[in-house]
Amino acid sequence: LAGAFCIPLYVPYVLTGRWIFGRSLCKLWLVVDYLLCTSSVFNIVLISYDRFLSVTRAVAYRAQQGNTRQAVLKMVMVWVLAFLLYGPAIISWEYISGQSIIPSGECYAEFFYNWYFLMTASTLEFFTPFISVMFFNLSIYLNIQKRTKMRLDVFHEVHNQSFTEEMERSPGAKPSLKCCKWEQKESAETLDLSKSKAQAAASTSSLDAKDLLEKNSESSRKPKCCNKKSCKNSASTLSSEKQLKIVSQSTTQRFRLSRDKKVAKSLAIIVGIFGICWAPYTLLMIIRAGCHGQCISEFWYEASFWLLWINSAVNPVLYPLCHSSFRRAFIKLLCPKKLKIQPHYALQN
Repeated sequence: LAGAFCIPLYVPYVLTGRWIFGRSLCKLWLVVDYLLCTSSVFNIVLISYDRFLSVTRAVAYRAQQGNTRQAVLKMVMVWVLAFLLYGPAIISWEYISGQSIIPSGECYAEFFYNWYFLMTASTLEFFTPFISVMFFNLSIYLNIQKRTKMRLDVFHEVHNQSFTEEMERSPGAKPSLKCCKWEQKESAETLDLSKSKAQAAASTSSLDAKDLLEKNSESSRKPKCCNKKSCKNSASTLSSEKQLKIVSQSTTQRFRLSRDKKVAKSLAIIVGIFGICWAPYTLLMIIRAGCHGQCISEFWYEASFWLLWINSAVNPVLYPLCHSSFRRAFIKLLCPKKLKIQPHYALQN
């Protein structure tokens, strides 16, 4: 929109130094220009907030991911707020103040030299969004660092535990000894149970009870020891299942951390370019308003002004480069046939 409407009308104005399109089109141009630049900033904040929720509150985020109505409402609110910041002032400033200060043949907002209004608007348009995006990005980074540390701690703990278990199982006598103790305990319990049964049956057949007691005594004197191999097999099976579960959890955590690191990296790039493109214009605009245009060279102001449009041109390229979901959305909008032909996994690469 900036390239199709704002720049074509501004280029003749810069080259000739005179606005030739009339007063009504001047106001429309100003409203659209301020609206597009401001909405671009607010959209960066909205996307950063969305990424912040996806990393720090993943469960709640996934639960609301299919809520299209809420997403559309947020996007509409961005444009409404962007319009309310400058639109009413551009349209009605001269009617409220009672006169217009813009000379004939020029086109700029009535509040162009009003330092108080520009300072307030700049706080809402640049400083607050920039601080908010920095906060979201820093929170994402700290969250990723915390989870990385936790994952490493769990990994080391499990590794040390597995190592300790291996050391305990390594002496050859220990597994069989443990098995023998367990078997002896089981034999003793069986013996007690058999004795009680035998004593109960003694009234009917004292001979049978005696034989039963003798047999159980013999079995108790000969404890059944499982061999070393069977114990080792059962222990290794348990260890393998535990290791498989740990590896699966570790892979899932690694995938999520990798995805979240990409989110943080892409946000850092977007925030950095946003700051580079917007900071010069915002600072020069405030200084220019304070000294009524006498202390800032026209060249530097024009250069900072064009940086805003460069940011609007760069953002639609940055998002698809940084996020596979944006790539799919852009392909869906611009090349719907290509999306149908290409498989899903090809779009992610």
